[in-house]
Formats: sequence, structure tokens, C-alpha cells
Amino acid sequence: PPPPPNLPVPASPDVANGEPPAPAPPHARSCRVEMAVPEWATKEPCLMGIDEAGRGPVLGPMVYGCMYCARSYNNTLATLKFADSKTLKEEQREELFESLKVNNSIGWEVDVICPKDLSAKMLKKSKVNLNEISHNSAMGLVRKALDMGVLLEEVYIDTVGDPEKYRVKLSEKFPGIKFVVAKKADSLYPVVSGASIVAKVTRDRALRNWVFDETALNMHMKTGSGYPGDPDTKQWLEDHKHPVFGFPTLVRFSWGTCTPFFKDAVEVTWDSDEIDEDVANNGSAKRQVKLSSLGFTGFKRKTEEIESSGKGRRKFFQARKLELVRKFQ
Repeated sequence: PPPPPNLPVPASPDVANGEPPAPAPPHARSCRVEMAVPEWATKEPCLMGIDEAGRGPVLGPMVYGCMYCARSYNNTLATLKFADSKTLKEEQREELFESLKVNNSIGWEVDVICPKDLSAKMLKKSKVNLNEISHNSAMGLVRKALDMGVLLEEVYIDTVGDPEKYRVKLSEKFPGIKFVVAKKADSLYPVVSGASIVAKVTRDRALRNWVFDETALNMHMKTGSGYPGDPDTKQWLEDHKHPVFGFPTLVRFSWGTCTPFFKDAVEVTWDSDEIDEDVANNGSAKRQVKLSSLGFTGFKRKTEEIESSGKGRRKFFQARKLELVRKFQ
């Protein structure tokens, strides 16, 4: 399927500078896209703004965007009419994004986190909450810019959680950079306003050009706003649920909004290949794991464990003499 117009799409999580990306839809999986680093960015002290789009919706990716420029360009940046993307019409955001892309005094990056990855992180055994995912994405943008040679001295970020705790966390991670973390930073600092536009336009294009991996009939993109309280979004979820397979990959199935839609869902249970830590040395226990429509419900209690001989492997693996290898020599 064709990628969104005017947006390069990487074939791998990070695109090497100057290498042409392979065609792949940006929503298919999480990815990072950046422009080639301008020469001035490796010679002059720079400042960066970071903001996100799509943190709250139950549908689509969450996108973190950043914009950077030479510190000497900051006064000029304030005249370019960047503003918090939420205060602008879609046509205005698109026009501003196109203008910053051809501005030789501006650099930018985006980190696209697909719905599947968001839910997987939030539901895995060692859960990663949305704030931590957000922090990691922002820090990844800073790290990538530094690795590409950008001389970052100041970074302005729209806060997630407590601003001071977030600032301290960032400063400990990158001690050579001054961080300013503030609520509504996208309306206070032009460099963050620009980052807001980068993130919002990238997410809008991803949704506008979404191609379903699923092949069910009558699927459509009349999703409403995508926010949990929107009646159109709720109706879309109702129309696109499946009692066994759950929702299409457009949906962040870890969101609490999804839970009521699966009261009558089919429960799936299977034998786990994972060996519990407290019996790993004995190699004799296999557990039964239950899968709900929204993710793992966890291991059953020991009294409900299914005992089996050998290493607790399924017959498929036993018959083929295949073993679980955790370390390679």
C-alpha cells in the first residue's frame, strides 16, 4: 500500500541518514523518521522542542515529534506563525508542516508508536505505563539527534506527569543539556509549537492513509474523533469487534474503553511454553495460560497447574526434539 503523501517511511525502526527508505505503511509497525542532519546543526549550539499527538485516543498510533534549530535562529522562529497544533485547522497544519520541511534552518524527527506496540507494552508481564512509554519516546528523539551529531544545548518539552520530576529524569539521562519541562509548552515556546505540528500532521496522515491488515468485510474508517467518549468511536468499536480475534490493529486494545465490548467474548486457553522460574531448575512444570480478548490474564494458581513430564514442552516440540534455548554460546 502507498505511504502517506510527502512523508518518508522507514523499512527499519531507524532510517540511516541519506538512505532511501523502503515502501511500507507507517502504521504497520512502530518506526522513527528523520531528515538528514543539516550541516549547521553539527557546528552551532541548537535548541529542540518535543511534543506528542494521539496520547488519549483509543484508535491509531501515538506520535512523538521534535523540531530543532540553531539557537541563533530562535528569534526568527517566533515569526513563522507556529502555534499549538490543536488551535489550528488541518489545512493550516499541513501548510506549516510543508513550510518547515523545506526550511533549511530547521530539522525534525518523528517517533511513531503503533497501537499494537502501545497495548503490548501496557499488558506484558512487566507492564510499561503510558507515561513511561512517552518518556522513553521523547528520550529516544534526544538520543537520536545526539547520535547524528546535533549540538543540542537546550530542549523544551510539553510535560507528561510532574514537570519537575520529568525534568530531573531527563537531566540525569543527558547531563550536558538544559531541559525546560512545562505544561502547555506547545503554546509557550515556538520550537515546541513546531514539534506539535510535526507530530499532529504525521498522525493525521497515518490515519488518513490507514490500510487495514485485516480482511473482514465492511471495514471502514468512519471512526469519529477516536477518543473514548465519542459516540461515533464507540459505534465503530461495536461494529469492528470479533468474539475470538478482538479488534483490528488500529485499536489500542489495552484501553479500558475496549473492555465492555467483550463481555460475551470467547475465552481461549492454551498450554504455555514458558517454564515458571521457581521450577525451572527441576524442568517439570508446565502452566496453563488463559487469553482474554484484551490480552493475557496471567498464570493460573499453582493448584490449577497442569503437570506434565519432561521439560513441560508441548507434544509438537517434544516429537521434534526441540527445546527452549535462552542463551547461546
